[in-house]
Amino acid sequence: MAHELQLEWWRPQEADAPVAARETEQPETDIGESTLPFWSLMGFTGILLFAPQSYFPSLAPLRPALLLIALGVLSYVRDRWSRGLPLIEWNRETGLIAGLSALATVTVPFALWPGGSLSVLIEFMKTALVFLLLSHVITTTDRLRRVAWILTCMAMGLGLFALYNAWTGDLVKEGLDQERVLGNQGSLTRNPNDLALMVNLLLPLTIGLLLSAEQVWQRLLLFGAIGMDMLTVVLTRSRTGALTLMVIILAYLWKLRHRRERGWIYGLILAAIMAVPLLPSSYLDRLSTITNVQADQVGSAQARLSDMITAVKMIAANPIIGAGMGMNVLAMREERGGWIGVHNVYLEHAVDLGLPGLAIFLALLMSCITSVAGVRRYLVSTELSSLADAIHVSLIAYAAAAMFHPISYHYYFYYIAGLAIAAGRIARAQTDHTLPVTP
Repeated sequence: MAHELQLEWWRPQEADAPVAARETEQPETDIGESTLPFWSLMGFTGILLFAPQSYFPSLAPLRPALLLIALGVLSYVRDRWSRGLPLIEWNRETGLIAGLSALATVTVPFALWPGGSLSVLIEFMKTALVFLLLSHVITTTDRLRRVAWILTCMAMGLGLFALYNAWTGDLVKEGLDQERVLGNQGSLTRNPNDLALMVNLLLPLTIGLLLSAEQVWQRLLLFGAIGMDMLTVVLTRSRTGALTLMVIILAYLWKLRHRRERGWIYGLILAAIMAVPLLPSSYLDRLSTITNVQADQVGSAQARLSDMITAVKMIAANPIIGAGMGMNVLAMREERGGWIGVHNVYLEHAVDLGLPGLAIFLALLMSCITSVAGVRRYLVSTELSSLADAIHVSLIAYAAAAMFHPISYHYYFYYIAGLAIAAGRIARAQTDHTLPVTP
């Protein structure tokens, strides 16, 4: 018992949590559960992020992403059927996604382009399907840890692509002195802003693994992965990426404020401050436009601010029924010309689906955040607690980044949300207690 009470410095602990709560770990098992849906989903994730068919054209006719997700769905249905389980375990978050889909379906006939709105809705249903699979096939802490390791390795892979592109000069130029590194050919990671967002959303999972790692080699590898992620964000020169990275650091400062591990966050901040003089002056000038919008010589900051104001006026004029799911681009074109939508997830929902659509999305976002934040109230393992904290930080990071990205119906949020619901289910399965642990 004395040995079990000696928590290593790198393992997370809370000052006000009772020791008994920390020691109680309910056994987990996935005996009898097929692993094929899980690994199919992980394969789909790899294809989603790296698009191997773009580098090996012979794979394109096979449609590997569709093939793997279809295999995952079929094997999942067969597994649930054979074990006498319902296909969907309904909860508040699943109901909110269903409500958002229903609202989008009802508004299709009233959309600026009904056919286009229907196409976006079909794509969104695919995203919702991935959310459902994630929340149902990740049933143990072991699987959640595997997902975190897989995504950490994928984030390192994205970083290696960024370093290679920076080395070979595969850059996109903005203005006279702004060169931003591109990602790989994946639709979610090609654009510098999208690459920075993806890496930032995966970074907390790496930190969560670090805080529960037991092997020295694991901690060294994870430290390297964190450094790679931060370097990738810098290479993209994404202003939103820098802001999101700061949100992640501040969130962990708050979470670790009563724990010894907070020293590593202090060290991280100190290292970042010491590295500032090494950054190109053009990058620092770009970051300065976050607070001084008019100083942006490229004009993107001014354009986005103007678009947000335009979107708010459109919402005020048409608050109930919007332009249709995904049709904010057409709505903005009618209002101010061009083929660019509003770069703000919240305004996108409101322009597309009216204030009811925005309300449903906000309820979904807050529900996921509060659900995974509550994992620490249960009698769960230290590892699950650290991973749940990581997912919580990822959702907070998304909530901040969403103010500057046009990604309402993409996988970014719904992937992390699926992990959040899975973590909550695992926590409830680990303990017989449904009430919060009181100090």
